[in-house]
Amino acid sequence: MQPDYRHHIASPALLIFKEEISRNIDKMIAIAGSPERLIPHVKTHKMAPIVQMQLAKGITRFKCATYAEAMMLAEAGAKDIVIAYQQNSPAAEAYAALTQRFPNISFASLVDNLASAELIDAIFSKINAKAGVYIDMDNGMHRTGIAPEKAFALYEQLRELPNVFCRGLHAYDGHIRETDYDKRAALCNEAFAPVEALAKKMEYPEIIAGGTPTFQIHARHGGVMLSPGTCLLWDEGYATGVPEQPFVPAALLLTRVLSKPAEGRVTLDLGHKAVSAENPITKRVFFHELPEYEVISQSEEHLVVQTPLADKLKVGDILMGTPWHVCPTVALYNEAQVIENGARIGSWAIARGRRID
Repeated sequence: MQPDYRHHIASPALLIFKEEISRNIDKMIAIAGSPERLIPHVKTHKMAPIVQMQLAKGITRFKCATYAEAMMLAEAGAKDIVIAYQQNSPAAEAYAALTQRFPNISFASLVDNLASAELIDAIFSKINAKAGVYIDMDNGMHRTGIAPEKAFALYEQLRELPNVFCRGLHAYDGHIRETDYDKRAALCNEAFAPVEALAKKMEYPEIIAGGTPTFQIHARHGGVMLSPGTCLLWDEGYATGVPEQPFVPAALLLTRVLSKPAEGRVTLDLGHKAVSAENPITKRVFFHELPEYEVISQSEEHLVVQTPLADKLKVGDILMGTPWHVCPTVALYNEAQVIENGARIGSWAIARGRRID
């Protein structure tokens, strides 16, 4: 019998399973129809080896949110990098320097107003270069972006800036999360219609559309670039919210029993610092090996669980948890422990943080 690799990993720990990631990449390509239609978001995993796994399967374009992620992508060998975020100083200057450091990579960022575009134009004029941008569309999320009816005027303003060129439209519809596929598809198509109309008026620039929940829906829109991200690692939230998608969890949390403070109760070393805590306490981590349990409380270093199986658990025992939201959970770790063929094969660095130097 192969030794249990888990006993040699300090807890809490983020584990990723290489074979499952590879299968999820294959499923992502199958839904898209070809790797050329994909521009996956790396904000979920932030790991160069996962990018390189995608490059090996023909995916060359990627989205990210931070300078650290953009640097990771550039060093990993990405050919086209879209920072799906509107740039402000001093990050904008660092971004311009990054484009000079990697001249063979195509870069772009987002804009939803003229002032931000003028900032990019001024910065790139100093390095005698042109900056690619996508117009960030607000098609219902109301977080960032410009309303479709106002976007053509911005497009015409961008055309007057000498050091900016518009590569297309960016339409993220993260607000559409209905579990029922038909309802989700109807809302997605309704929200996307004004974006399509604008693209026609602009003589069909490139459109980058959607995320994981609307991935399969946008795949049916011809000529649209697709940017899922969470599907590579998957989590409990998406498994519950978009059950028709074929992806499987490729990231789990390893935790140990620290204490048994009361009858029927165990305390685990899985606090706020180890699993994303932005959701209610009932939607942070799930233990599928415990058929019955209730999370009682959580603090910085501890998670208290009530379960009738407490008597069968000993201090030091290992449990594996599936995060509800894997993206901010990954961002809590400096590295992930990589599992392949039932063994730990090393660790992969996570491009987290906000440094720009």
